[in-house]
Amino acid sequence: MSTLPFPEAPEPDAALVEKGRMLFASETEFLKGVVAMDGLPPADRLEVCFAGRSNVGKSSLINAVTGRKALARTSNTPGRTQEINYFTVSPELFLVDVPGYGYANAPVAVVQKWQRLLKNYLQGRVTLRRAFVLIDARHGVKPVDDEIMSLLDSAAVTFQVILTKADKVKEVDRTKVLTQVRGALTKHPAAYPELLVTSSEKGWGIAHLRALIAGLE
Repeated sequence: MSTLPFPEAPEPDAALVEKGRMLFASETEFLKGVVAMDGLPPADRLEVCFAGRSNVGKSSLINAVTGRKALARTSNTPGRTQEINYFTVSPELFLVDVPGYGYANAPVAVVQKWQRLLKNYLQGRVTLRRAFVLIDARHGVKPVDDEIMSLLDSAAVTFQVILTKADKVKEVDRTKVLTQVRGALTKHPAAYPELLVTSSEKGWGIAHLRALIAGLE
């Protein structure tokens, strides 16, 4: 029997789900927004980052994971987040929201500045344990997503793809998108070999994602 490449992550056991729940049970706090590498906080704990093209639902997912309705700003204007935003989850964990990419309306110079900061962060942050790359379940992997994945390959940063807005897609179409995503990921050596399908609106995959983060070392 053949095995799908990049299968959906298996359900975590109850102990890890509880560990994830407890990790995010205390109030996650916004620490700072960083516009240059010298503004990064001390690298004194593990951190995970969330990356995704503009309007992929990144802020909504972060809010859902942390259980805070307005922790990360949500906006209908793509590219509103122009900083690397640090959130303190616990004394052992930073959650990092990096600038969206693929901005349609931002000036070229601004986009280049964001991209440079993102590249420097990904290549230079030794405590970054995993990057979560968000892919819209309605659209699959776009060329701009391939670019960020290639950057993560070159930085040797393990990344895991999370499909967002899965509730907006019929199951048959979701299967097609998953096939497209799996094909795209075969080209990326830094890709973690499991996917996670989520919906911030419906709560799908949120406890699973918390468990994944809690299980990182």
